[in-house]
Amino acid sequence: MEGPRPMSQESTQPDLLYTEEEEALRSAVRDLLTDRCDPASVIARTESDAPHDIALWKALADGMGLAGLLVPEELDGQGATHREAAVVLEELGRAVAPVPYLTSAVVATEALLECGADDLLTGLASATSIGALTVGLHIAPGAAFATVRLENGALHGELTGIADAAGADLLLVPADDGGLYAVDASAATITPQVSLDLTRPLATVTLTGAPGRRLGDAEPAVRRALRAGAGLLASEQLGLADRSLTETVRYLKERKQFNRPVGGFQALKHRLAQLWLEVVNTRAAARNAADALATGSADSDLAVAVAQAYAAPAAVHAAEEALQLHGGIGMTWEHPAHLYLKRAKADSIAYGTAGAHRAALAELVDLQAP
Repeated sequence: MEGPRPMSQESTQPDLLYTEEEEALRSAVRDLLTDRCDPASVIARTESDAPHDIALWKALADGMGLAGLLVPEELDGQGATHREAAVVLEELGRAVAPVPYLTSAVVATEALLECGADDLLTGLASATSIGALTVGLHIAPGAAFATVRLENGALHGELTGIADAAGADLLLVPADDGGLYAVDASAATITPQVSLDLTRPLATVTLTGAPGRRLGDAEPAVRRALRAGAGLLASEQLGLADRSLTETVRYLKERKQFNRPVGGFQALKHRLAQLWLEVVNTRAAARNAADALATGSADSDLAVAVAQAYAAPAAVHAAEEALQLHGGIGMTWEHPAHLYLKRAKADSIAYGTAGAHRAALAELVDLQAP
């Protein structure tokens, strides 16, 4: 009997094009954000004491079921993949939406999936609780992270730079015994920190004898969570860069100087063409990272490192060009250009800098610097 035919080279290549389902998901999320997350309302929220838009989060997480995209269906989730989550993050990046999707629906969820905490996953998937992993936002996958002390069954210590902790109900805390503990946020003191990006607030988490439930080993859970966070952050950066470019092109077509559209000037055309190339390349890298995470590819670490090494500087460049090419109006508080620049700059150090990911990439391909 003839054995199975070997898989062709073509069939082993990932399909990075968006599926019909992914495009439908994009359309639904974009429509909701257009109605509920206009730039003026985001700017107004950054001036308030409530940086998170809880009503928008409920609409996304509960109304559309997006909080449970990565959670299996038997745990009240959607049983989707990182590809679908990446599409959502692209749209959230385009709107600079002040919701804890990346930190709760991706990072905290991935940590719980590694630990097998089914009851807590059900809470996150159903949007009855918001989770936050208490590892500094700047920590790269695989890097050392701070822990708290475990004394007589209670947790003591302080952790800084924790993204979206202020709106969390559940804290996932690594301790010095090597465990990851679930802590009710009401048992911690959460102090806001000054953050450049006001749409993703940071906080210091202080525990003084807080009770915790041990979920599993911290190291593999944190590594998995940060890898997914870094990989899908590239999709948020893609959305941010794409929106910055689109709005800049639109403005330069309308703005006139010497009785002709500013966008017709050759020097500006060159700058926009360079941005377009960077956005296209960012899309390829971000989609590859999302697909690698979705399929559990052996090259996931490589794909994530490539995506972050490229997406972070590309998003910052797009936001900087958008602000500059909008001229005087782009420098005003009322214009949303500053929201995109602040998010891009904050994202550029989130889950590791581009330099840290380039160093990781060099090690992965055995091309370390001498």
